[in-house]
Amino acid sequence: MYRKRRSTAYKDNAYRWNRENYSRTRRFFDIWFFVFSLMAGFWLNKKSWSYPGGVTEEKRIARRKEQAVWIRNTLLELGPTFIKVGQLFSTRADLFPSEYVDELAKLQDKVPAFSYEQVERIIEQELGKTTPELFHSFDPIPIAAASLGQVHKATLHSGETVAVKVQRPGLKKLFEIDLAILKGITRYFQSHPEIGRGRDWLGIYDECCRILWEEIEYLTEGRNADTFRRNFRAQDWVKVPRVNWRYTSPRVLTLEYVPGIKISHYEALEAAGLDRRALARQGAEAYLRQLLNDGFFHADPHPGNIAVTPDGALIFYDFGMMGQIKTGVREQLMKTLFGIAQKDAGQVVTSLIELGAIAPTDDMGPVRRSIQYMLDHFMDKPFENQSVSAISDDLYEIAYNQPFRFPATFTFVMRAFSTLEGVGKGLDPEFNFMEVAKPFAMEIMTNGNGSQGNTFLNELGRQAAQVSSTALGLPRRLEDTLEKLERGDMRVRTRSIETERLLRRQSSIQLGTIYALIISAFTLSATLLLINHYLWLAVISLLVAGGMGVVLTRLILQLDRYDKMF
Repeated sequence: MYRKRRSTAYKDNAYRWNRENYSRTRRFFDIWFFVFSLMAGFWLNKKSWSYPGGVTEEKRIARRKEQAVWIRNTLLELGPTFIKVGQLFSTRADLFPSEYVDELAKLQDKVPAFSYEQVERIIEQELGKTTPELFHSFDPIPIAAASLGQVHKATLHSGETVAVKVQRPGLKKLFEIDLAILKGITRYFQSHPEIGRGRDWLGIYDECCRILWEEIEYLTEGRNADTFRRNFRAQDWVKVPRVNWRYTSPRVLTLEYVPGIKISHYEALEAAGLDRRALARQGAEAYLRQLLNDGFFHADPHPGNIAVTPDGALIFYDFGMMGQIKTGVREQLMKTLFGIAQKDAGQVVTSLIELGAIAPTDDMGPVRRSIQYMLDHFMDKPFENQSVSAISDDLYEIAYNQPFRFPATFTFVMRAFSTLEGVGKGLDPEFNFMEVAKPFAMEIMTNGNGSQGNTFLNELGRQAAQVSSTALGLPRRLEDTLEKLERGDMRVRTRSIETERLLRRQSSIQLGTIYALIISAFTLSATLLLINHYLWLAVISLLVAGGMGVVLTRLILQLDRYDKMF
């Protein structure tokens, strides 16, 4: 029998963006107010006087953590576009400090559901029939509600149980308004002398737009689910819901209803008699197969998107955000792996430039030294004893404020690895993702060398080929260097510490002279105002002169300390 009940568990107007008739002007001011507040906070972070009792690194970290919580809450209030942008930025530790990235990673888009009447209206608009005509029963209370849509359990007239995903009403209109405003913000960031330096904000904006529009296109998500299911058709330990295309449209997606135990509900898994250690390994193996065998992987494998059937098979949900390894990337990834294995920072830098992960600059020395330091530190321990989270943290620490521009595919992979490692350790405290990944990595390294024959001969042949390549390429490299010198494209920089010290001292003395002149001018003004009985104006002038005097005193003391250091 068809069920139709009113849902009173959620309020439609909990957030302004959830209203059908929201103000475009109000939206503009809300977004820009958030941006300017954020920039003001970042500016204050750099000012030592804004820290009561003096600035320390602990105080800087504590303030950044507090700001990160505010950013997460504000993005949730701003709605779907900004929730998704925040989740995307949680993968960009090359752009933001770790405190912000860690907090954005907690951004969950659990928001109030929209009304059942709206669900009925959207289904009828999209599928051309009313809900009772399409379904034998339809639960009006959603199983889950997110920023982009919500999922309802239903039964077809054939008796099959399905999960119906319905897109949030007015979402495309909201995206168009928000992305138009964000484009203006992006242009402002790109032209900003400090924020825009070394960052391709317009490129990041285009990437975010592409991902957002793809994620709300349910036909694309359905095709992704079909592709993912075909890739795992030979593995009976992976379950992917089948798409019911007859009941699917750009804003409605109907899938086979496949219930399971959430992979992070450890007690429920144990109560069902499932082997947690085996599940941890299966989760890692499933993702490695996606990445290395298929080149088509789930870009958001958080615990909410993975469940377990009673017989121990993994269930994957939500295929709106998928990643793909493009043709040609594998070869550069192999070069990067070989460079890491040999601790050759030059080869790693070259391959990362080819991958588009590093923006080439006139002086790559600092980047090369940073990577060399990371390689020396990384190779101190055996491969299987490494932690994915530790490796990604090291990479992002090097990348922050450097000319790195990690592609979305790379950041999605690293985030997924870290997430799966966390899930694996929750299932099995002794789980090590790198230990599971080692056989896959060795297979790729072996295949990359051409054959699986004698390892020593393969290595010898590879090194001989590399030496030959280097020797043959040397004349060309010398010719390229001479051409750059002739064109004036190559710059030689020298650094004299003594000259720099004298220049800084001279600059400080000039600044002190300016301060002294300002103090004299305000003191003279205060005297004249006092003679003419303008008491308050005289006091104000004296206060300004006193403030400048404090600044001048600090400058003199700083010069004195600096001279003693040298």
